[in-house]
Amino acid sequence: MMRVLVGCEFSGTVRRAFQRLGHDAWSCDILPAEDGGPHIQGDVRDVLNDGWDLAIFHPPCTHLAVSGARHFHRKQEEQAEALEFVRTLLDAPIPRIALENPVSVISSRIRRPDQIIQPYQFGHPESKKTCLWLKGLSPLRPTDELQNRGRWENQTPSGQNKLGPSPDRWKIRSKTYPGIAHAMADQWGGAG
Repeated sequence: MMRVLVGCEFSGTVRRAFQRLGHDAWSCDILPAEDGGPHIQGDVRDVLNDGWDLAIFHPPCTHLAVSGARHFHRKQEEQAEALEFVRTLLDAPIPRIALENPVSVISSRIRRPDQIIQPYQFGHPESKKTCLWLKGLSPLRPTDELQNRGRWENQTPSGQNKLGPSPDRWKIRSKTYPGIAHAMADQWGGAG
């Protein structure tokens, strides 16, 4: 059994995948947990030194994702703070770390990702390019790769995400697909 920290997660999706295998898994976010599971509500930086065996981090992408590049000139200070947060997470004293984010400036300002995955590689008929920066972990192996028959279910004809503007758009888009969470637990959960 490992002690697993899932940082910047309020949904509990990844935490539950590790709990399913018997691990002592905790999520941590400034938001409360949606599912009431083992959760630390607060700043993840405050618990990085608490003896974790594995950490999976999902830092906010608001100031990092290249999809918002047209706004970068107006938020240089916020972007610098976001990059410093990512550096802190990647440098945490935890032997095995995975940090996920969409295509972002992390690649050019810190280092290139170790892997890029898609939900359709893990049984979900959607597209959402997700980068993984890994420490002490092997890249994820696809578990249930689906074939594309034109466009993915979450795409408009132009390839954009169908999810229109709404107050909860960021929350819906930030959740980890269960197939990816299960692959993380199944493949990294025995890495001790």
